[in-house]
Amino acid sequence: MLITALLQSGYSQNEKPETIQKFMQITTLESVVGGGLGRSKMLITKEDGSQEERDMENLFSLTGINMKNIKSNESDILRVIKTYTDQGWKLVQTIPLTLSPNQNSNGIFMTRYLFSKTEDKKGF
Repeated sequence: MLITALLQSGYSQNEKPETIQKFMQITTLESVVGGGLGRSKMLITKEDGSQEERDMENLFSLTGINMKNIKSNESDILRVIKTYTDQGWKLVQTIPLTLSPNQNSNGIFMTRYLFSKTEDKKGF
């Protein structure tokens, strides 16, 4: 009887709690359309499927490449990544893409950041 109780208590201590794997993605679209005519955005797709869209600065202004805008975008991206990693999200993959439909200066730089988070099922 005592052995059975000890075995059962040892077994329950070794059991792993059930977990849920969550995913979230952040996509940045940075326009390289001259003259500031492009649209640069950050799209955050949360684990529940809801989406949040934030404005970003275009990489080019009327005078060409705009370093102030690039620095602003870098700060915004890092701030958002830090916010989510502080909440327990882990950056698991980054996918950079460049799209240019023709040979002129039109196009976008797109980067996708995939995050994951493991939580105990009991937390729900």
